[in-house]
Amino acid sequence: MPENKLRILSYNIHKGFSASNRHFILHQIKDALLEANADILFLQEMQGQHTEHEKNHPTWPAVSPTEFLAQDIWPHFAYAKNAVYRIGDHGNAILSKYPINSWENINVSPFVWASRSLLHAQITLPWLAQDLHIICIHLGLIGTERRRQFATLCQRIDEHVPHDAALIIAGDFNDWTGQAEKRFSEHLELKEAYRTLHNRYAKTFPSWLPVLQMDRIYYRGLQPTFCERLTQSPWNRLSDHAPLLAHFNE
Repeated sequence: MPENKLRILSYNIHKGFSASNRHFILHQIKDALLEANADILFLQEMQGQHTEHEKNHPTWPAVSPTEFLAQDIWPHFAYAKNAVYRIGDHGNAILSKYPINSWENINVSPFVWASRSLLHAQITLPWLAQDLHIICIHLGLIGTERRRQFATLCQRIDEHVPHDAALIIAGDFNDWTGQAEKRFSEHLELKEAYRTLHNRYAKTFPSWLPVLQMDRIYYRGLQPTFCERLTQSPWNRLSDHAPLLAHFNE
């Protein structure tokens, strides 16, 4: 990418399986991500350990799924569990071509059975005076749960992100009722990239016939120049979500 340009992609990868859960397709997902060539990936439903899948799928990588996706292209990465069970775990991941100076996983789970978290990282970009703050999220399915998670997210940003620092929040919001907009625009002065450029949210779920506005890329301190949902082949044959790809200038 040219200097002071940033290319990001947000994607719920469905734990590396096809939408039907019949086929393990992490290798195909990696090929698609390599083709998209984003500088920073915000990934949700990233599988961590899974002892049964390791036994049952011959193409299961020898390293963790996060390391497998990051190899050779994204030297800096962070994986954080937000669901832990007897045979494994899954959560959020950030993969970056630029150094991750720090990261923290913030538990926002009101229920043990529906673990959720915010993965907050600081990344050094050579053209920014301050670190870029990024938060990868996968919010809950229940409205009351999401309202509590929005409140926690707002508090986290107020307390840990300087107001003049660039910030990107991306992921699977499960927010088809539009709860995020008022909190984010009024309290945090955040805008959503696809809506800024297209005057509406992107429909990203299900990937083969998108009707729900599930995935978002919010920002401040940067300027979006491009934001599209990726629904063409191969994306419509991979996860149950369509990814969002955005370009930003300083």
